Amino acid sequence: MREYLLTLCIAAAVTYLLTGPVRKFAIMAGAMPEIRDRDVHLEPTPRLGGIAMFGGLCAALLVASHLEAFELVFKLQEPRALLSGAALIWIVGVLDDKWGVDALLKLGAQMIAAAVMVIQGLTILWIPIPGVGMVVLTPMQGTLLTVALVVISINAVNFVDGLDGLAAGMVAIASAAFFLYAYRIWYGYGIEAAAPAALFASILVGMCLGFLPHNMHRARIFMGDSGSMLLGLILAAGAISITGQVDPDALQLFTDHSEKKAVLSTVPVFIPLVLPLTILAIPMLDLALAVLRRTWNGKSPFAADRGHLHHRLLEMGHSYMRAVLLMYFWSALVAFGMVAYSVQSTSLWIVVGILGLSAIGLVLLLLPRFRPNVPAWAEKAVPPRYRPSRRRKAAEGAGETAEETGEEPRELVPAGISGATAIGDRSRYRKLDQ
Repeated sequence: MREYLLTLCIAAAVTYLLTGPVRKFAIMAGAMPEIRDRDVHLEPTPRLGGIAMFGGLCAALLVASHLEAFELVFKLQEPRALLSGAALIWIVGVLDDKWGVDALLKLGAQMIAAAVMVIQGLTILWIPIPGVGMVVLTPMQGTLLTVALVVISINAVNFVDGLDGLAAGMVAIASAAFFLYAYRIWYGYGIEAAAPAALFASILVGMCLGFLPHNMHRARIFMGDSGSMLLGLILAAGAISITGQVDPDALQLFTDHSEKKAVLSTVPVFIPLVLPLTILAIPMLDLALAVLRRTWNGKSPFAADRGHLHHRLLEMGHSYMRAVLLMYFWSALVAFGMVAYSVQSTSLWIVVGILGLSAIGLVLLLLPRFRPNVPAWAEKAVPPRYRPSRRRKAAEGAGETAEETGEEPRELVPAGISGATAIGDRSRYRKLDQ
């Protein structure tokens, strides 16, 4: 565990220290696109944050290659395969952040990056299917499934990168959950083949944590496609590594000599092996809804719009940070809930806990629909937006106007996608220009 924490800290430190210089370079290079209709930030912000992330990845892999604990990992081709695919997708992302790359060209580059990893041995070999058993894939089937997994993961992260700190935080949560699962397979079952996946996940957590201080609201730099596509590829690579190297027989699940029955009864254990994108359920849901929405409206599935889940949270009335934290909450619930259920699938408390947290999440999701009448003694215990001004309340009760109370006149600003938290008659106010 010390070695994993060391690589995490190296990735975080290098990413954090490089982000500042990268921001200055992005400004000098003019990588600050004009604000688009679908954007929620209010001023041009430099991109190319993926350059710092790629530096963190290279530094962490370099340090790990000199650690004795990872000697077996670097005897395999997987780290080299990951670095090759990551370098290719990172270069395409940098070009897109600076000059813009056609969506179909980016899709082709994503497929090529996945194919490069397959050629070097990072591929899916088998999948368990409930009621059927363990199915060994042909080389063609494994290649197609690997490419599909990489492309979907890259675009899921790219689609959710719409608010400050959202993509980096959600990927950090997903990677932390995946690290726990991979580390459990390696340490709990003694299967060293799971070590590369755990290493990739720990490095990914470090990259995200190192970038977040620069990217939280209000962000000083965006990761851009060079960062979002890189994160999606590394996350997919860790999942592919497990399915490609871990022998299911080593988990000793088929002790009753009934493979179909064993697979059917241990599906929760295999879900993170075969469907690692369940830890990205929220971005995946957003991706599916975006494709359906755009196709239904007669647009290209790759045409950007303002209908993503984080946009809808803002329209519902959530503040910028609350929308991000809500997405964090649901991502953590799905990711760690899945891991917990895979460990104790027969425990009723796991199910009850997940349902209870889901209920809490629904209450928080609908919170802007309610505005409680907070008594004076409880005002300090609630967010500022629920604390009515005593002076204004007294004036309203006496029928006084804003001028009579000495307050500066304010103009009603309609709710919008730019981060306003208004819903119905609860709107933000701004001072009138003098």
